[in-house]
Amino acid sequence: QVQLVESGGGLVQAGGSLRLSCAASGRAISSYTMGWFRQAPGKEREFVAAISRSGISSNYLESVKGRFSVSRDNAKNTVWLQMNALKPEDTAVYFCAADFRLNVQIRVSPRDYAYWGQGTQVTVSL
Repeated sequence: QVQLVESGGGLVQAGGSLRLSCAASGRAISSYTMGWFRQAPGKEREFVAAISRSGISSNYLESVKGRFSVSRDNAKNTVWLQMNALKPEDTAVYFCAADFRLNVQIRVSPRDYAYWGQGTQVTVSL
């Protein structure tokens, strides 16, 4: 059982940057594909980014490509989401999640991820 704790959220102006962190404990994250999801009020949780166990492969929501970057350091048991050029539509609670299953491709559905952090709020103002 892996526990995940996100941090780094906050209030920023459009065009600004934030770096979210996901600290894992209980299990080595090298065993998991790690994903980032977000959920705005009244909306469904959506995939943002994910990174493979080795860190070699990653996948992104089309609207964040070129602006967001996911990375991991398995030795530190930590995953990050660097968010640049933030837009008001990026405002949401951001969640870190872990997928323990052996997959050929990175999964993008929230239902595919078994373990979740508590979330961290990101608010982007004009």
